[in-house]
Amino acid sequence: MFEIRIHSRGGQGGVTAAKLIAQAAFHDGRFATAFPFYGAERRGAPVVSFVRISDEPIKVYSQVRSPDMVIVLDASVMDVIDVFAGLREGGAVLINTTEPLAIEGHPVHPVDLTGIALRVNLVVAGSPILNTPVLGALARIGLVSREAALAAIAETFDDPRNVEAAKAAYEETRP
Repeated sequence: MFEIRIHSRGGQGGVTAAKLIAQAAFHDGRFATAFPFYGAERRGAPVVSFVRISDEPIKVYSQVRSPDMVIVLDASVMDVIDVFAGLREGGAVLINTTEPLAIEGHPVHPVDLTGIALRVNLVVAGSPILNTPVLGALARIGLVSREAALAAIAETFDDPRNVEAAKAAYEETRP
């Protein structure tokens, strides 16, 4: 089983990103679960979401404490939360940033998800939406297939900017 923890802020699309990742995994013929963990948060507050992907049915429904991958949609949450807590040895990090980042013992995949969303005008209530571009980035690093990622997005959103953002992230992510 492959476990993912997503750190974002309310309104960025982290919860929807988890659902899209699971949906793409289904398209790839795998089992998946996705769920958020938050209380009475509001737009801008830190939110954590979880995804599990497996070739076998998943019977675990708890928070992911030792993820194989951490996704950080907003680097500012690292100032208030230890996003790398419990990250398994060799576990991957996908982070929304324009700056190179090194974390000893972990492959890091930086990609400017915010820049991509702004470039294609994928903005709601003044905030760039990061859920569809992150799916393109995950396809680039091989978590799901590109076809499955695009299919999940097309099933969920009518706006073609979502597919455009995913394709751009696919091209711009460093594998």
